[in-house]
Amino acid sequence: MAKLVHSMIRVLDEARSVAFYEKAFALKIVERLDFETFTLLYLSGDEVGFELELTINKGRTEPYDLGDGYGHLAVVVDNVEAEHARFSSEGLTVGKLVDFRNGDVAVAKFFFATDPDGYKIEVIQKGGRFG
Repeated sequence: MAKLVHSMIRVLDEARSVAFYEKAFALKIVERLDFETFTLLYLSGDEVGFELELTINKGRTEPYDLGDGYGHLAVVVDNVEAEHARFSSEGLTVGKLVDFRNGDVAVAKFFFATDPDGYKIEVIQKGGRFG
């Protein structure tokens, strides 16, 4: 049986990205591995059984082209409306709050946040299949 353990994204500015993920999701560095040409940071939080790996390629100055293949990361929160308000008050880039339905059936309530490198993170109300 397989267990998902992390997802990796490439970031341009280590300090800016670490600050975003700490402010937005209370993720902290749990391990740092420095290599000659790149650094790997593993971020996690108290309620997270999954890590986000940030890869910083040393000497890179150009932003990454996310292309049309990247979708998004998703996190579940207890109160999506409160988190939307908090993200907004913290000056983080957020989209509108969406009440997503399939006809009359509620699917999810969510918003998207955008990190400093342009990656989208879906913030979903806890409940249903997102419990």
